[in-house]
Amino acid sequence: MTLANFLFVLVLVSAFATLVVLFAGVLSMGRDEADATAGASRSNRLMAWRVRLQLITVLLIPLWYLASRA
Repeated sequence: MTLANFLFVLVLVSAFATLVVLFAGVLSMGRDEADATAGASRSNRLMAWRVRLQLITVLLIPLWYLASRA
């Protein structure tokens, strides 16, 4: 497996993970919870994870591009 293929797989995995966390956050917002503070805390944690995963994905894409051109 070449470096470009490995990075491509990492891009796909991180993009899929971002999508899963995004949907988890949307579903979490749609719940009617008795404890609003716990729901807000969960939403904030999911948003922070989504941002981190997006950053990883965005950083991996140029690396994959450069590796595929080499």
